[in-house]
Amino acid sequence: MSLRTKLTVGLGFLFLIIFALVIYSSYQIQQLSKDADNILKDNYASLVYCKNMLIALDDMNSTISSKIFGSSRDKTSSYDLHLFDTSKTSFDGNLNLEKNNITEINESDYVKELDSDYSLFLSLFKQITEKGANLSLYFNDFLPAASNVRQTIVKIDNINMQAVERKSQSTKRSAGQMVISMGVVGTLGILLAFFYFWYFPFYVSNSISYLAKKMKALLQDTGIKVDTKAKDESLILLNSINLLENKFANKKKEGKRREA
Repeated sequence: MSLRTKLTVGLGFLFLIIFALVIYSSYQIQQLSKDADNILKDNYASLVYCKNMLIALDDMNSTISSKIFGSSRDKTSSYDLHLFDTSKTSFDGNLNLEKNNITEINESDYVKELDSDYSLFLSLFKQITEKGANLSLYFNDFLPAASNVRQTIVKIDNINMQAVERKSQSTKRSAGQMVISMGVVGTLGILLAFFYFWYFPFYVSNSISYLAKKMKALLQDTGIKVDTKAKDESLILLNSINLLENKFANKKKEGKRREA
């Protein structure tokens, strides 16, 4: 193997180490980013849906309270009906979004429970609207139904909040492991690079130094004086070659003179 080939292999080896470190680090960072994105994409969305449903539920409850305890108990005002319809639309939309974003164990059961409780809530609201201010129906049936809806929403909220905390801790552990693994891989790469920087120049230097010594010995055997104080092996080789060329040139000149 020529010296040029060895230099190419050595530099290629260093490039390979750097490339491997970059690829490995990029992969680890991408995995960490995916974990964080999954938390925001799934569980955080459910938390937002639950918050919106609780707000809508409070607005719908205020409509019923206005009918029961307001100045006019025989009918609800147009404002209250509009508020109820707007809140119901918001609740229905967020409930449908939550139905399509089930990611945790038992979350599907809670959503089904919420759907059932909400249907009962709407049925009781219709009864109160049609029958008028029925205090018995309001206290005995409607308020417990509204409380059940709220509690079920809180269950869904809690299960997703716990998942966020759990996944956050898992992401932190993954980040810690990533730092450790990157440290190990980086240290290994540095050790390999250090070995290369130590061995390869040593190998090249020894080869040139060996050639320089042989050349000096050869010149001394032929009676040519060589500067032994020089420390640069490549300079010694160059000077030795020049001395040899000069000697051969002088011999040729002498040979031509004798022939003449």
